[in-house]
Amino acid sequence: MSFPLLTATAVLPAIGAIATAAVPAAKRSAAKWLALLVSVATLALAVVVVVRFDPGGDRYQLTESHAWIADFGVRYELGVDGIGVALIALTALLIPFIVLAGWHDADPLETGSKRWRPTQGFFALILAVEAMVIISFEATDVFLFYIFFEAMLIPLYFLIGGFGDRAHQDGEQAAAKQRSYAAVKFLLYNLAGGLVMLAAVIGLYVVAGNFSLTEIAQARANGSLEMSTSTERWLFLGFFLAFAVKAPMWPLHTWLPNAMQESTAPVAVLITAVVDKVGTFAMLRFCLQLFPEASKWATPAIMVLAVISIIYGALLAVGQRDIKRLIAYASISHFGFIIMGIFAMTSQGQSGATLYMVNHGISTAALLLVAGFLISRRGSRLIADYGGVQKVAPVLAGTFLVGGLATLSLPGLAPFVSEFLVLVGTFTRYPVIGIIATFGIVLAALYTLVLYQRTMTGPLRPELARMPDLRVREIAVAAPLIVLLVFLGVYPKPVTDIVNPAVKQTMSDVQQKDPQPKVEAAK
Repeated sequence: MSFPLLTATAVLPAIGAIATAAVPAAKRSAAKWLALLVSVATLALAVVVVVRFDPGGDRYQLTESHAWIADFGVRYELGVDGIGVALIALTALLIPFIVLAGWHDADPLETGSKRWRPTQGFFALILAVEAMVIISFEATDVFLFYIFFEAMLIPLYFLIGGFGDRAHQDGEQAAAKQRSYAAVKFLLYNLAGGLVMLAAVIGLYVVAGNFSLTEIAQARANGSLEMSTSTERWLFLGFFLAFAVKAPMWPLHTWLPNAMQESTAPVAVLITAVVDKVGTFAMLRFCLQLFPEASKWATPAIMVLAVISIIYGALLAVGQRDIKRLIAYASISHFGFIIMGIFAMTSQGQSGATLYMVNHGISTAALLLVAGFLISRRGSRLIADYGGVQKVAPVLAGTFLVGGLATLSLPGLAPFVSEFLVLVGTFTRYPVIGIIATFGIVLAALYTLVLYQRTMTGPLRPELARMPDLRVREIAVAAPLIVLLVFLGVYPKPVTDIVNPAVKQTMSDVQQKDPQPKVEAAK
């Protein structure tokens, strides 16, 4: 039997989480190094997955299939297409940087404090989330996917509620209350979406008789599985609602700003750059593949909601006074672009959306982690508490600027390519939606440049005169992300070569072809 590479990629961080949690309380440093070692080893396995994946081969590769709950037709089935491979690589790439950036976030509080921050638990929970996200990208059994889609909420709940941002101006008691509120809100929103999805999963089983994504999709394609129009639409809505909450898409987004504000910067990156991608990925894998007719039926409404997300998120980002809330609303705007690209039903739009998932993960990680380094130095998230930082910390200011420019999709940086493809793909089928969405780019330039101007330029505030620049560990976090943003901005081909065949297959699932350009005859 061949080596179960996909299982190993998900199981390794799970075992690492258990081992990290078991490290003795006095050995905090050992727990950190163990978590970092496991995350790097997982990255190595993800690289092997990328290398072994053949973009020109079968749709799902490196497949594994084993009986699990036979009485209910549930199997342990794994397989990856190009989109899944790209997102597994993104997840495995970002976790080591998240671990490094959060190196001291769970250390004990100041000497004399009665409160202890369980360092081992913090890093164990991060690895647990990584394991669940990776297997979500691999699962081709709908029930197996659902289990981990919901299970990842548990470690995230504790990461938000138990390891909040120390930069809080209202005292420890008020901070704990707000962390608890953010964690509960995150959990309730996502559980509500998950419960609706559970009903749809059960309904799908009643109709199809099994949970295998490949078998159901094949039966739909060859006509051996009949599904009434109303049934397909209700099932689609059940799945889509859960994915829209996770994405997050307006008006189901309100949990994200609270969760990101109250989390440490590394956990905020884990949420928006890694976990939220499961929602948009699942729209491509499950909504479009299982319910093609319902997807086309819902497309006009979804496109409207997506463009509202773009403009709404950007407008609220402009008015934010809190650095992390600004980045949260910017991410809501960016997820609007991703969803718009998916449901534009064009190959350019879907390729751009998939590439956007990867590029958004890298750019948001770069900006948010450097913002976290800045906040940890000042002890405040408020933009008004900064000014003139570039005079004393030029490396920090420079990396913050590049991360911000990537967020506004500056040409030459990775997000520009993906945003351009999404807009081109949207224009060809929905020109009015595409025109409105371009205003999101203008607003992105506004909130990003204003943020940089107010924090990094101008007179140096006296209390910032001794602010240190980035340290070696922090440079080791920021520098590779900046290099990736530049490399993928200039040469995105390594990612597009992997995802484009999967996009073509998805377009085939929904029986859509790219619109032909209208050419007027010469007079």
